[in-house]
Amino acid sequence: MILYPAIDLKSGECVRLVQGDMAKATVFNQNPAAQAEAFARQGFSHLHVVDLDGAFAGKPMNAVAVEAILSRTTMQVQLGGGIRDLATVEGWLGKGVARVIIGTAAVRDPDFVRDAARRHPGRIAVGIDARAGKVAVEGWAQTAEMTAVELGRRFEDAGVAALIYTDIDRDGILQGLNIAATLALAEAVAIPVIASGGLASLADIERLLAPDCAKLGGAIAGRALYDGRLDPAAALALLRAAEEKSLA
Repeated sequence: MILYPAIDLKSGECVRLVQGDMAKATVFNQNPAAQAEAFARQGFSHLHVVDLDGAFAGKPMNAVAVEAILSRTTMQVQLGGGIRDLATVEGWLGKGVARVIIGTAAVRDPDFVRDAARRHPGRIAVGIDARAGKVAVEGWAQTAEMTAVELGRRFEDAGVAALIYTDIDRDGILQGLNIAATLALAEAVAIPVIASGGLASLADIERLLAPDCAKLGGAIAGRALYDGRLDPAAALALLRAAEEKSLA
């Protein structure tokens, strides 16, 4: 179980939104690279980065901030937002991104995802962002007539490394992960699923370590880390203890 701290980029700054609303953005750090360094010092090995402006624009909009993060940390970075073509995928992979996340294009152009996954095994993830069970696209501004499970199953044989499932209704409001919906997706596909949206406290980490969540590949933490509700040392210690127990 990997815990990914999140850096969401808007206008070059590190922000958190409430339920995906760009008008409800709280700036937590004006220097995203410094925030990435802070997460690395806390002991995190992986980092989840989203170019929010890029998700709306359909192309990278915070490239300078992303490149600064890549230059100042050795964490494994997974990046989403505005990745809609193979040139963008390969550009980011070439600059040191460990894994790219394809969201809107997974709905609009599934063949692109398949091609990217075939060319770059283990380095392509699909972002499944859902509102009331239906997939949202274009920076969560539009809802598609497709369920999260339907989208996940579309890529079952594509070689996708992970599905990142975000419950938009819980994102940024610290009400806990939607474990039921996340597990429903994980049980419907063989692809590892990463939980996102609403992680609020150490109780969520403990829940993720329950036997029924063993099939999940990780979880993403955002606002809870920024406002101090989730202690990084305690969370990582729980995860390490669980891993050591599983190996004993």
